[in-house]
Amino acid sequence: MLSLQGVTHVYPNGTRALDNATLTIPTGMFGLLGPNGAGKSTLMRCIATLQTPSEGRIRFGDIDVISQPEALRATLGYLPQDFGVYPRVSAEDLLDHLCVLKGVAGRGERRDTVQTLLAQVNLWDVRKKAVAGFSGGMRQRFGIAQALIGQPRLIIVDEPTAGLDPEERHRFNNLLAEIGEQVVVILSTHIVDDVADLCQRLAIIHQGRIVEIGAPAELTRTLAGRIWHKTVAKPEVAECQARLQVISTRLRGGETLVHVLADDLPEPGFAPVEATLEDLYFATLSQARRQAAAAVAA
Repeated sequence: MLSLQGVTHVYPNGTRALDNATLTIPTGMFGLLGPNGAGKSTLMRCIATLQTPSEGRIRFGDIDVISQPEALRATLGYLPQDFGVYPRVSAEDLLDHLCVLKGVAGRGERRDTVQTLLAQVNLWDVRKKAVAGFSGGMRQRFGIAQALIGQPRLIIVDEPTAGLDPEERHRFNNLLAEIGEQVVVILSTHIVDDVADLCQRLAIIHQGRIVEIGAPAELTRTLAGRIWHKTVAKPEVAECQARLQVISTRLRGGETLVHVLADDLPEPGFAPVEATLEDLYFATLSQARRQAAAAVAA
């Protein structure tokens, strides 16, 4: 189990990227949702020991992550948003090199590890090709292969499906689901569908603060009967936003589908719609922004 207590991080320029983040993450897939700039990557880097938070505690089982970073790294698999590769080096050779860096010393053990991992991520047939020439999805699958070296108990993947086509995204998510059955896997993303498909629990982060946490289905049920939708002409969107708590808009065929959060029928013409995790995400962010604006005004 991974535990974070009051994790805060302030950069030298005064930016507060994390603000008293407190989480408990059990075995399985855990989703961290938030818009760009919300603090997701900073939180992942703190957990991965790539930077030390200004305040707070992080523990993984018996390991004090802040005071024992080497102990955490020995059981960590990490796939960052972007990772570089050596040009003209094949997937097989690069994975073997990364095994050496992760402490897999025996040649036979490395060979077995490389073969097993390349087969697991469905890259065995292209093992002789340079990783620099891989497609985005293939490169991400290679990233998971290197993250699995050493049978880690904690795996962090940061925005792993951004930029992938639907087929590659589906293949990558199936791979993550298999991995997440036995270990702690943290999926940091702004793609709501990835969390809905994969994660037993999630947290939503906004401006460095954890503003919601729980099981997706349970959280979504809190919005039952409170989400309403209506299709309006594009010029009417601003008027709706001024009168109602609009949580999301989506353009369709020259008109805009508006989703509104309200306890009762907001206006004639609106119809109830079953709440989704996307509605929960947008409603949570809308409420957090309103609270932040009210605090500034006060």
